[in-house]
Amino acid sequence: MEISGNGDQITADILVVGGGIAGITAAIEASEIGKSAVLVEKEPFLGGRVAKMNQYFPKLCPPLCGLEINFKRLRFNDQVKIMTLTTVEEVTGKPGDFEITLKVEPRYVKDDSPDFDEYVEACPIEVPNQDNFGIDMHKAVYLPQMAYPSIYAVDPSVVNDDKFKSWAKGCKTDIFDLDMKPETVKVKAAAIIWATGWQPYDAAKIDNLGFGKHDNVVTNVIFERLASADGPTQGKIQRPSDNAEIKKIGFVQCAGSRDENHLPYCSAVCCAASIKQANYVREQHPEAEIHIFYIDVRTPGRLEDFYASTDEDEKIFFHRGKVAEVREVSGSKNLIVAAENTLTGKITEMEMDMVVLATGMVPNSVECKPPVDAIMDDWGFLSSDTSSGVVGAGVASRPFDVAASVQDATGSVLKALQMMNRS
Repeated sequence: MEISGNGDQITADILVVGGGIAGITAAIEASEIGKSAVLVEKEPFLGGRVAKMNQYFPKLCPPLCGLEINFKRLRFNDQVKIMTLTTVEEVTGKPGDFEITLKVEPRYVKDDSPDFDEYVEACPIEVPNQDNFGIDMHKAVYLPQMAYPSIYAVDPSVVNDDKFKSWAKGCKTDIFDLDMKPETVKVKAAAIIWATGWQPYDAAKIDNLGFGKHDNVVTNVIFERLASADGPTQGKIQRPSDNAEIKKIGFVQCAGSRDENHLPYCSAVCCAASIKQANYVREQHPEAEIHIFYIDVRTPGRLEDFYASTDEDEKIFFHRGKVAEVREVSGSKNLIVAAENTLTGKITEMEMDMVVLATGMVPNSVECKPPVDAIMDDWGFLSSDTSSGVVGAGVASRPFDVAASVQDATGSVLKALQMMNRS
């Protein structure tokens, strides 16, 4: 089936919710076997968390590797309709015959003007950069690196700001429309693929590890942005409190994971992510000591070689121990990491310049539940039961790395087709 309908009513085979690597993959794979798809994303741009990474394993590719080829496949694909700034409001009907109500928020930009950059540079207001977890600021009119679609967006928090309105009024008349309103679009589809991704667990809830209390304690997702060329430090890994060079750094595994008080499950990728980030430090600071505190090292399949080669590095040390406390040294802002050796039961303490907490994955479906009777487990992951007509893809189904998310998203299309054939 081809995509049909006008702007207010669309008919397609599959609605894919979530424009990260899993959702993009699902939409493309569906289209390339002759099925039409509507791909919706709540943010102004596609790419999800992969677009915010520095590298992803096992090949340590930059995000451009996986995303750019998919963006190219989307660019020339008339079987996929992309809708950004869009959320699902309501779903009625049944598997094989759904009607979905979508809400489309305004971008406040009328036209992709070739001289837009000139105006953005002059924008008088900056807002916290959410891609960098609010560490730095960016212009209120923005276009991230590698953004798709490559169209500027206006941060909605400034639309009613008098200073911003006055500035926007002085720009070319065909650039901004601050009076744009949300729109409603109806989509008729036979199946829904839910690929809404994940959020990092809130490390501030883990009182004993010091996040939010000590300047030099960061999470693994923040550290990934610190290592990224388009991150807050342009890729230079340095101590947050004083921008000093890293001499001794600790990675704390299972920060809140495998813990009945926080996340009872393993997020599957944290060990490999910390090993990857240890290698970032090794490249930039070859004399630095890197200490990884772990309960178990879980690097299945091809990632086992990745772990083994890192374990041989003379500057990277693995400690089998559950970290009980991270506290700050008065005056220096260094950190004491106190860990219990899980084999001997003894507590050891080490002083670090900086500590990185490997927090786990929380599926976005915990807060952004499918508006149908989809079956979910106790932690918010979608069940493999597709009788509701909703198929989970990527981390909406279970914790996955990037490669496994792509494979799972491809499988989700097959599940959707099987469900459609039964309807």
